[in-house]
Amino acid sequence: MDRIDLQVVVGRLKPEEMTQITEGEPSEQVRVRVEQARDRAHARFQSETALQCNADMQSRHLRHWCPLDDTTQGLLENAVRKLGLSARATDRILKVGRTIADLDNSDTLQAQHVAEAIQYRTIDRMQ
Repeated sequence: MDRIDLQVVVGRLKPEEMTQITEGEPSEQVRVRVEQARDRAHARFQSETALQCNADMQSRHLRHWCPLDDTTQGLLENAVRKLGLSARATDRILKVGRTIADLDNSDTLQAQHVAEAIQYRTIDRMQ
């Protein structure tokens, strides 16, 4: 599973949940948020012609575009130790985390972004 960036467990709905009408985020609103996040990444990479999006980053780019504060670095190191993550998985966590930060309209990669990315990468290891 090392080459899959996102893993999400979707539980079975209860019958009463299937019949309830709930308002989710409209698709148009999601589209706008995604476009804004892509624009944010594109602007960040203006000086790097080889990069169009966060997924294009290599390890050297991650060090530059995804600096970690002490808390976030400790979180990531702990996940690497506990979950036995590879360097490739760690890089992908940072890429996904940077995308989550972009969707959150954040200039900095924060602990909550990396924590969410870790969850998306490691569902199979937590079960």
